[in-house]
Amino acid sequence: MKYISKIYLKSIGWKIKGTFPANLKKCVIIAAPHTSNSDFIIGRAAFYMLGIPKITFLIKKELFFFPMGYILKAMGGFPVDRKKNTLVKDSIDNFNNKKAFYLLITPEGTRKLAKVWKKGFYHISYEAKVPVVVTYMDYAKKEGGLGYIFEPTGNYEEDLKKINHFYKDVTAKYPENFSLSPMNRNK
Repeated sequence: MKYISKIYLKSIGWKIKGTFPANLKKCVIIAAPHTSNSDFIIGRAAFYMLGIPKITFLIKKELFFFPMGYILKAMGGFPVDRKKNTLVKDSIDNFNNKKAFYLLITPEGTRKLAKVWKKGFYHISYEAKVPVVVTYMDYAKKEGGLGYIFEPTGNYEEDLKKINHFYKDVTAKYPENFSLSPMNRNK
């Protein structure tokens, strides 16, 4: 898949930056901005290029219909029932019970404008004691890849400031649908 991904990304003019650490066996990977379905296709190819082992990504359960459900599961898709409130606990259990686990989350939680990001990625990472890998897709530069890796400090506001600073100059496919998450929120 790495070779096919390289050909695909080159054919559409994208460059992938960074190297995934070979010794990193567990992490939460956040991907932003997320404003288009093409983010998934380009992003998945980018993760193959970066050599990131099998990724589990969260996707709404409504997309797991035949035959799409088989394809999504084969690619690492995990159906999420947005009405249940067990995602954080279930994800932490996966980290605790597996030797290697890479969980991809789009903190915006939607392709539409999300003025407040979901905090689940942070709680999962902090409580499972795994780092956060910050990734990006910049449509203006046609560039994506690894931004940086950090261990959550437990101070969400301070860690979010750094995340926001990283993403402040990244251009989404649909910039009107991308917003950095504000500080001092209750959710």
